[in-house]
Amino acid sequence: MSLLAALAGSSLLCATAVAAAPAGGWGPAPGRVVILVVGDSLSAEYGLRRGSGWVALLEQRLASEKITATVVNASISGDTTSGGRSRLDALLNQHRPTHVVIELGANDALRGLPLQMTQDNLTHMTQAAQRSGARVLLVGMQVPPNYGQDYAERFARMFSLVAKGSKASLVPFFLQGIADSANSPQWFQADRIHPKEEAHPLMLNNVWPELRKLIK
Repeated sequence: MSLLAALAGSSLLCATAVAAAPAGGWGPAPGRVVILVVGDSLSAEYGLRRGSGWVALLEQRLASEKITATVVNASISGDTTSGGRSRLDALLNQHRPTHVVIELGANDALRGLPLQMTQDNLTHMTQAAQRSGARVLLVGMQVPPNYGQDYAERFARMFSLVAKGSKASLVPFFLQGIADSANSPQWFQADRIHPKEEAHPLMLNNVWPELRKLIK
């Protein structure tokens, strides 16, 4: 069973530090740092203790760096890029983020959705967030070898194409050093699909350098 197979197995919504929508309409509020994370089970703490996933660790990292910020985790296990696209406008309007982290696409591959549709959805989300005034970080994924080399390469390249075309920042592979390590089984839960709690600091380390550049 691949990592992707369980991403559709839950409908958990993890909301961290969810704030009421500020008055004044669309766009980030002056003087605030609000980081909106729109992802799937890898960001929604699937199978983990609440507060132990990489998004919760991001809050701790921000505090340790003395960066005052609100983190809104709008990730839902099993979500696709179509689902994220359908939810994004309301999230932007409600939370008025200064930064948006998009971690979606794996479930599109699981469901056999056309790559072009996935790319179009990611492009739409990225550009919609940018139009709202937010800086965007796209978090890339890779599919297992059983999907075929050609598909795997095109899937991985899709994220860089979206980032380049939209001038967004990119984390090429969210699970670098985990899923591609020689001892990868030790990093995964009993289902051998979802990362253990111990892997989430590494996931944050993959995201943090690019996100830190965007927070000035």
